[in-house]
Amino acid sequence: MQTRIPALTDRLDALYEFDREPVSAGKLQGFGRFVGTYAGEHVAGTEFVIGPLFVAHGVSAPDLFLGLLIGNLLAVLSWAFLCAPIAVKVRLTLYWHLRQICGPALTFVYSIVNALMFCFLAGAMIAVAATAVGLPFKMQMPGLQDLYPNSALWVVVVFLVGAVVTALAILGFERFALFARVCAPWMFLVFVAAAVAVLPRLGCHSISEFWHVANTRIWTGVPLAGLSKFTFWHVMFFAWFCNMAMHIGMADLSLFRFARRWTYGFASAFGMFLGHYVAWISSGILCAAANVTVAPGPIAYMGAGVAGAVCVVIAGWTTANPTLYRAGLALQAVTPNWKRWKVTLAAGLVTTTAACFPALVMKLLEFVALYGLILMPMGAVILADFWLFPRLNLQQNYAAENRRPINWPAAVSWGGTLVIAFLLPLDLYFKGLPGWFAALFLYTGASYLEQRVLAPRRSRHA
Repeated sequence: MQTRIPALTDRLDALYEFDREPVSAGKLQGFGRFVGTYAGEHVAGTEFVIGPLFVAHGVSAPDLFLGLLIGNLLAVLSWAFLCAPIAVKVRLTLYWHLRQICGPALTFVYSIVNALMFCFLAGAMIAVAATAVGLPFKMQMPGLQDLYPNSALWVVVVFLVGAVVTALAILGFERFALFARVCAPWMFLVFVAAAVAVLPRLGCHSISEFWHVANTRIWTGVPLAGLSKFTFWHVMFFAWFCNMAMHIGMADLSLFRFARRWTYGFASAFGMFLGHYVAWISSGILCAAANVTVAPGPIAYMGAGVAGAVCVVIAGWTTANPTLYRAGLALQAVTPNWKRWKVTLAAGLVTTTAACFPALVMKLLEFVALYGLILMPMGAVILADFWLFPRLNLQQNYAAENRRPINWPAAVSWGGTLVIAFLLPLDLYFKGLPGWFAALFLYTGASYLEQRVLAPRRSRHA
């Protein structure tokens, strides 16, 4: 046993992911890897939750279909034109690149916040998978109002699922991308087949009847008691900004650093339109057929039997794996002497513990909007540093070039943006866009003041 344990840790230590240096040319991945990753991550566990929540919030059918079309298109363009071009130029993780701009002290704080947000999101996906794993054991499923674990069995199942997800995340990008690539086509077919199978229960027996049934039985425009009414604008902005932290927040620098070309950013379309369009619609249909039941495992089993339940499990894994991987990279930025597998294991423990609380799933729309808003300002900082500063003759990577532990313009931009965003008299789902522009202007303006006014004065007085 003593010889086996060192051998295992040595093999885990060898799982190097270019954590603190640019990805080498020999490790770049092809377009198919990114298609599989995005399809697997977004034809996934969240889709079994978000689709039903749109039904519960009383979205009308026209608002849903048009809002998802425009919002998902904007999300794809954000990945392709904002995130991917920077990723293939710097080829660093988000956290190590941000360290060059913001300094180690500010990056430490950001990385901790980032890791916690990603742990909670991955926890929601583990909870989704647990609702299917618990079906054979007649486990009591969490409901819309449940905030805490409702049984010991729920906790046991969550920890079993969490162990599998953590193991896959430890194996690294190439392994979980391959896993997602294999699973994604099958998962998509299960989503669609399950939705088609339950349409007759709603009174739809032909294509010509679908739009009438969609308006009168599924997306009726009437929210459940106690829930707010969602409109076209809620749907569009949620579809665009539910992954705000990943694209305009630049978290996916950590994934696209492996891409051969920036155009691989368009691979995100396979996730957005197969997952955040078709799968959200499909799960909404399942929810309506189950009398607005929102627990993913039971509604998938109702539509596609055992295949549906298995789909929920795998869908939870394919979303949680890359999310937990990102959390591990964030924590490694603040634990430089730890190997990536160790910090990912620690993140997995936090994630699994969080997954025990059903509130992560039942309040997923609000949580996704909030975590994106909190992490988004640093994406604007990165974009300004990369694209605007050379044109304004301002110094890039200011903290690294000047050996500063903290870049105060970046700190002001992050904190100031959040203050502005939370003071805006807008719904949470609408704060991201003005917040992003606020961050861009705050960082550019404060950096101009620092580099052109304050730094020269300090030099004259030195």
